[in-house]
Amino acid sequence: MQIQIFAFTLVSFVILHYLCSMYFSDYRRHKGEQIRPSLLWEYDMQKFDFQKMRSVVVQRVIERGLPSDYYAMFSLYGIRGVRESVKELPYLNPKDMSFVCALLNLKKEDLRCYTRKQSRPQHWNS
Repeated sequence: MQIQIFAFTLVSFVILHYLCSMYFSDYRRHKGEQIRPSLLWEYDMQKFDFQKMRSVVVQRVIERGLPSDYYAMFSLYGIRGVRESVKELPYLNPKDMSFVCALLNLKKEDLRCYTRKQSRPQHWNS
């Protein structure tokens, strides 16, 4: 039973990685895309510095972004910049963490949010 679950998880991860890399590999063709202001609703977009606030932008796009937001994020920061920002994010839910790992070819152990989660003691009833 455990082997079947592991095999299913592994196959799902491989398929997800292939689809993600195929889907976002052509981000350079989408130069005109902009990150939707509704993702950053609490900030004044006239004074917003996308370079200083890179981690906020990356986290919001991962959590709530549409494909156009991903294209804009990759155009703005590049694949390497997004990877470095993702590694330093303090929190991602498990679904987003798995998606990002598949998309950017990362291991969960590379993510700060995963190592922080592992180092925090869990309550006995949670």
